[in-house]
Amino acid sequence: MSFGPGSDLFACAQIVERGDPERFAAAMAAPVSARTVLFPLYAFNVEVSRAPWVTQEPMIARMRLQWWHDALEEIASGGFVRRHEVVTPLAQALAGVAVAPLQQAVDAREADLEHAPFADESALMAYLDQTAGHLAVAAMAALGTANVRQAEVRPHAKAAALARYLQAVPVLESHGKLPLPDGRAETIAAMAKARLQDLQEVPSLRSLRRRYGPAGAALREFAQGKPLLQLAAQDPAAVAEGRLRLSEFQRRWRLLLG
Repeated sequence: MSFGPGSDLFACAQIVERGDPERFAAAMAAPVSARTVLFPLYAFNVEVSRAPWVTQEPMIARMRLQWWHDALEEIASGGFVRRHEVVTPLAQALAGVAVAPLQQAVDAREADLEHAPFADESALMAYLDQTAGHLAVAAMAALGTANVRQAEVRPHAKAAALARYLQAVPVLESHGKLPLPDGRAETIAAMAKARLQDLQEVPSLRSLRRRYGPAGAALREFAQGKPLLQLAAQDPAAVAEGRLRLSEFQRRWRLLLG
């Protein structure tokens, strides 16, 4: 597959660059061969994640999500797959990979249609696991690792997903959503510390990348998770104030190390 201008892969890369700069940087740090998998998957994630936000009509948003659910069903069937700048390369990237987890990730996005907060922290973490965790495991499978030790990978996925979610709190609130079941500073700090504790109990990202070889490229997107949660634990007010971010130097350094 070509990355040249006008190609589907080029279109996917542009979608990710505009909609998910962090994952774009992670994909660009990966070998070119890995990008042919990561860019379609990450573009798919961008399209699905924004489906609930591009319209004020819940029914239309559900139709958009169903469209992606059906596209994944076509990919799984191995027959006709609709022509689309993301779906077409996604079908090639997911050849031989189970798509049911990605369909569950699509279904989980229905929670974004609700303005009410998640019932509790467990519900929020389940949502983050279904979205970020399923995406990462699918990416690793598509990169050649069939037997992912999910108990070691998913804590990194959930930590990074929580960090991203906390960064998005001000934007979510501006759209009328109550993003956190409990937005008090002490609760945010405790939630961040809990995920940091989870990371203490599994191998580091660097160790996992070495273990999984080429498939470890899918783990680069988690590089900012730990340092951002450390900031949230130390200064939880940064979440509501939109200050939860690393410097450009820190971002690049973490990406290199992660």
